Amino acid sequence: MAKPAGTESAPARNPERTRERILAAALKEFSAKGFAGARVDVIARRATINKRMLYHYFGDKEGLFKAVLRRKVSERQAWAETLSGDPSETLAFWFEAACKDLDWVRMLEWEGLQHNGKIIDEKERLETVARGLRRIRQRQERGLLSSDLDPRQIMLTMRSLTMFPAAFPQLTRLITGRALHDPVFRKERSEFLRKISSVLRPAPGNRVKINVLAHSP
Repeated sequence: MAKPAGTESAPARNPERTRERILAAALKEFSAKGFAGARVDVIARRATINKRMLYHYFGDKEGLFKAVLRRKVSERQAWAETLSGDPSETLAFWFEAACKDLDWVRMLEWEGLQHNGKIIDEKERLETVARGLRRIRQRQERGLLSSDLDPRQIMLTMRSLTMFPAAFPQLTRLITGRALHDPVFRKERSEFLRKISSVLRPAPGNRVKINVLAHSP
């Protein structure tokens, strides 16, 4: 008897491809309904597998949520390592990244709305934050960012500046008169971020002092 179309009842012939389909389907479901509202059977249908296969790869819904988180965080960590550290470049880059990945932004919004004191995969995510804070401190030492500013506040401010328009597209349109994906708005926002990034840099006198210290024997 032939198995129903669009399902897999035995271990997949291409496990990596199956994992990719599940993760892509899970991101869509979590971004639409959050962790609490997401349904494993919907994810399985979207990935064209049965629930047993999903449990085989990820254990349970929380395991799947962790896997999606880790995939997206790892992707962003790799991008962060390629950036120069110049805040004018960094802010514009992360703004564009948020605009191109609304599912990720919405998933984080849902997590905030449904937050009940527990943060899924908190230890792993705190380690990621710690790596980001180390990068900021290194850039402060190199004179790219002001050493007078708290690294934690720098990180929070940069994420707010770059993610807010994508997280609240209705406010973006009400305030600017343009939609998030309007090319004019995207250009204006990127230019604004490049200009405002100057407040994150050291004052000219302090920058010279930092550079001298950095090159001292």
